[in-house]
Formats: sequence, C-alpha cells, structure tokens
Amino acid sequence: MRHFFFRHQPAIQIGRGLIAGIGGLVAIAAVGALTNIVGEPLLMAPFGASCVLIFSVAASPLSQPANVVGGHLVATFVGLVLRALLPNEWWAVGLAVGAAIALMAALRITHPPAGANPLVVFASDPGFDFLIFPVLTGSLILVAVGTLFHRFGKVEYPLQRKPA
Repeated sequence: MRHFFFRHQPAIQIGRGLIAGIGGLVAIAAVGALTNIVGEPLLMAPFGASCVLIFSVAASPLSQPANVVGGHLVATFVGLVLRALLPNEWWAVGLAVGAAIALMAALRITHPPAGANPLVVFASDPGFDFLIFPVLTGSLILVAVGTLFHRFGKVEYPLQRKPA
C-alpha cells in the first residue's frame, strides 16, 4: 500500500516552486487583464491546470506549445461536436472526455488539463466561437507568457527539437 503514497516527482528547491507559482500568477493575470481589454471571455478553469504544467514542469512533453494549444483545441472541438449531436447526459459527457483523450493521444498532442474541456462545454453549452474565445486565444497567451517567463529564468521552453 505504501507505493500509492510514494512521491515519484523529484524534490525541487523552494525557490523553483515559488517561481513556478509566480509564472502561473502572471499568466492567468495576463489572460484576465486581456479579457477586460478585448471584452471577450479568455479565461476558463482548465487554464489553471495548464499553468501548472507550463510553469512547474516546462520540460514535460505535455507542457509543450503544440500540446497546450492543440490539446485544448482538439478536446474542445470534440466536446462541441458531441454536445451538438448528443443530449446533455452523464454518458455523453463521459463519451466526449474519452473521445477527446483518444484523439489527443492519436495526434500526439496530449495535454491533461484539456481533458476537462468537454466538461466545460457540456456545462456551459457555448457555440463554436468558444474555440476562438477563450480556447485558442487564451491558450496562445499562456504559451506566450510561458515562453517569455522561462526566457528570463533561463529555462528551456519550448523544448528544442533534437536532431534525429
């Protein structure tokens, strides 16, 4: 039973954790501020989880820009299509989440926070413009802030493609 509680994540210096938290703060604040400026909603709950990956584990394949933006777009699109075709029932939500996971995996753009996007879609029943505001715009802002933030901190993000 003890293996359930073993922490596989390596220990980090407290300063790195604080810097990751500041990165999330800056990214969500930037998205929130731009929401007020452009008058379109750019924030959604899964973006908080995206910030955990972008700022705390920047070297993870799941944190890379293609995964962040692509995962959010694909998962939301699946949610929107299935919401248009199916009733707003528990089994349809489950089907949408499962289909989003499968499609992200098949396209190699898995981004775990995006797995929540079909839940958001079924709960709020937005139109297809939801793909642009907040999904595409918000995820691009998160990646841009992450890129700038990590440059100043001398952290490689996004990862460079390794020669074959």
